[in-house]
Amino acid sequence: MTKKTLRKYSKQIVDGLEQAPSRAMLRAVGFKDGDFKLPQIGIASTWSTITPCNMHLDKLALEASIGVERSGAKPVIFNTITVSDGISMGTPGMRYSLVSREIIADSIEAVTSAQGFDGLVTIGGCDKNMPACAMAMARLNRPSIFVYGGTIKPGLKNRDIVSVFEAVGAISSGKIDEKELLEVESTAIPGPGACGGMYTANTMASAIEAMGLSLANSSAQEAVSKNKLIDCQKAGEAVINLIKQDIKPKDIMTKHAFENAITVVIALSGSTNAVLHLIAMAKEADVVLTLDDFTRIGSRVPVLADVRPSGKYLMSDLIEIGGIQPLMKRLLEAGLLHGDCITVTGKTLEENLRDVEDYPSSQKIIMDLDSPIKPESHLSILYGNLAPEGSVAKISGKEGLYFEGSARVFDSEEDALKAILNDEIIAGDVVVIRYEGPKGGPGMREMLSPTGAIIGKGLGSDVALITDGRFSGGSHGFVVGHVSPEAMVGGPLALIEDGDKIRIDAENKSIDLIIDENILDQRKLAWSRPSSDVKRGALAKYRSSVTSASLGATTEAPAW
Repeated sequence: MTKKTLRKYSKQIVDGLEQAPSRAMLRAVGFKDGDFKLPQIGIASTWSTITPCNMHLDKLALEASIGVERSGAKPVIFNTITVSDGISMGTPGMRYSLVSREIIADSIEAVTSAQGFDGLVTIGGCDKNMPACAMAMARLNRPSIFVYGGTIKPGLKNRDIVSVFEAVGAISSGKIDEKELLEVESTAIPGPGACGGMYTANTMASAIEAMGLSLANSSAQEAVSKNKLIDCQKAGEAVINLIKQDIKPKDIMTKHAFENAITVVIALSGSTNAVLHLIAMAKEADVVLTLDDFTRIGSRVPVLADVRPSGKYLMSDLIEIGGIQPLMKRLLEAGLLHGDCITVTGKTLEENLRDVEDYPSSQKIIMDLDSPIKPESHLSILYGNLAPEGSVAKISGKEGLYFEGSARVFDSEEDALKAILNDEIIAGDVVVIRYEGPKGGPGMREMLSPTGAIIGKGLGSDVALITDGRFSGGSHGFVVGHVSPEAMVGGPLALIEDGDKIRIDAENKSIDLIIDENILDQRKLAWSRPSSDVKRGALAKYRSSVTSASLGATTEAPAW
């Protein structure tokens, strides 16, 4: 096979007399005569100094470029944005977090298509840019590989970002003082890398690896480790093999591959955001994936990992015992994974796992299949008169499976947080936060500030929280998000009043407002959509085109 046949797209940019202007500009950025005959590999980095999750990705992009050059291709590094959830959490800026997923996917598509890259390496290190990378890879459908930026090292006393959010609740209830809060704040984040528990970043990295879009152990390496540098170089080398074998993302992102990803997310007790992101990724790959698939798979897959936020251990602890590869091998041997799925190695998942060694016998992080933390999924898809289109609950079992209480209704996250910190929420309350959905926010903010405050107040088992927004992977407790249809479109959440009785039954997968239907009908007639301060810009465009959370909260252009 000649190098020319590996240049399906780049030859349109640089071949022929008429493309002399293109070559002239590329010479200025470092191209030599011979480079124009090589396949061009785009390296999409989400680097910025905005957040520790991404502050080191520029170095990882350079390592990937070494691998690309080693394989006989020409690397071209480009950048895209990121938005920090942890920094914007609890503020109006958090509206842009989920919106950024669409912006990132669009920008990677735009650059790759415009510049004619023959293959693609994407490098992500934070919650939204990882699914965004995968969405762009599927949309472009050119030989591609994903690299995870890696997890952060634990802070002092094994702290992480969630320790800080929960300390805010603790100081308001007098459990700690300002000096102790400052100590937690100053020591929780020691350097580069994504948030350290099985929060959304580590969840999505694990899901993408299980799907076959990244190399083995890419999800289970610390951001500052030598292994992560090697991972980047190997990824750069692997793209040419994918081009030679003509293996494209949609060949990898099959329905069975998504089922593998869901299975691993459940076994790891992963974030509720995985539901939203996997559905969005599947849509780009032309795979039909619904909320009911999570219920179907969840009924037979147990929770095996004792990891934060509901468990004890951090991703760094899981890395020390071998990462997720031994877990995947166990799941495969139990018949819970599809081993015939092709991966970015050019081999099947079963072939990749063949020589993987099991965990050390002394480890206490991953339970045996016959003695799980929970016999079925912690991700419960709940339906009922409050969520006719579905909702997503994260029920570890530690907070119970049933909750019935009185509604305390808030039309914004800020109002709810203020009430929690001012001790206005008591045991038996169901905190309702509405108008925070995809259209309502707009942007479907995460609710780590109120859930962290509830835990910090010691009310984690005594108070429930439901919302048409979503939750950080760091949230835990009796929480239900993604309630659909959302309040802003007149969903039932908009009709709740203070004192209404709400029943959440995770065992029977239901969430209901205990009220006469006639009263609900009367409230519906009296309801009107609240005004919004969002009139233009990215948020307004997002609101006009975003779908329901039950459909992945993706943006869709109107039919032409």
